[in-house]
Amino acid sequence: MKVPEGWARTGHGPVTEFRDKLNSIRISAVSVSSAPTAGSVKTDVIPQLKRQVSKFSGPKVSAVSRHAGPVVLLTYKADSAADPVTGKVVRDAVERYAFYRQGHEVDLTLSGPVNADNVDPWRIVSDSFAWK
Repeated sequence: MKVPEGWARTGHGPVTEFRDKLNSIRISAVSVSSAPTAGSVKTDVIPQLKRQVSKFSGPKVSAVSRHAGPVVLLTYKADSAADPVTGKVVRDAVERYAFYRQGHEVDLTLSGPVNADNVDPWRIVSDSFAWK
């Protein structure tokens, strides 16, 4: 997967995160018994995010295609974590892609400030995902 050069990388178990200023890329992997669907994201993922994500709002679920194949895309808005130095919180636009293959799901979550022009960079990142 292509990640912008120079971004800080952290990882804990099945989760890897890349950050730079106000933008982040989060990749998590889990074993699952079936492929995610728009319906399963609405009934399972959205309620969980409502409990976990600060000021979660405006969820939209759709099926889209990326180079790695069909995926379920969840878009929403949320408040970022407070900056550890300034304490500032930013309103983020979030795209969460659920990729699936042979019992494995990879969730790719891209976030950045609302109204930032992330369309092209996020497309490059989400299209660059490939299964090994």
